[in-house]
Amino acid sequence: MPHTLCVIHYVAHGGGRVSQDDDLFESLRLELRRGSLILAVLASLRTEQYGYSLRVALNQVGVEMEESTLYPLLRRLEGQGLLDSEWREEERRRKRFYRLSPRGEAMLARLAAEWRGLSASLEKML
Repeated sequence: MPHTLCVIHYVAHGGGRVSQDDDLFESLRLELRRGSLILAVLASLRTEQYGYSLRVALNQVGVEMEESTLYPLLRRLEGQGLLDSEWREEERRRKRFYRLSPRGEAMLARLAAEWRGLSASLEKML
């Protein structure tokens, strides 16, 4: 009499662990990006830009930022005295142009030095 072998594969989902790990990763990734985005915006505003052109410039170098993140950040940095802005008409539209203030230039230099030191230390560890 021939024997039949039946193999059952059981795949456990770990109670949603994959999803929880993905959620945790996304949360930690966003936390890691927050400070980096500030540095990227300050560095990009060494030359004057308006919001949309800034967003495009950031995207071109791989720093993606939603409008809902960028515009509140610009207002906050201006409120902190790190940016100056002015409304101007260009291409028949009023646009708000941003640039680093003298205080922003000094802060960018300090933050860039901090970033370079931290980055070098982390590279050694990683």
